[in-house]
Amino acid sequence: MTAASDTMGERLRPLVPSGLEEKRMFGGLGFMMNGNMLIGTTAKGALLVRVDPDKMQEALERPGAHLMYMGTKAMTGFIAVDQAALPDAASIRWWVDYATGYVATLPAK
Repeated sequence: MTAASDTMGERLRPLVPSGLEEKRMFGGLGFMMNGNMLIGTTAKGALLVRVDPDKMQEALERPGAHLMYMGTKAMTGFIAVDQAALPDAASIRWWVDYATGYVATLPAK
């Protein structure tokens, strides 16, 4: 993990629902809900957010949101949100709630 990922993780950790599994992944952190990735951090310190693939465009219209890439391939169902667009806990909480609304509909793994 990187310092940038650790910093975003410290901001994110108190805002995720209790009881989630925390994993190191993709050079950052991931928080798992019923075995599904909910939200996390990237190595560069951005927020990594699970979104409904059918609503990705809606999510990408939010400030600081952009496609998440794994190498050169855009990840379906995930976006990244730049730190600059997350000035306070309320802005991070909005994304936690957004991701939770979708991931709660997925079957447990």
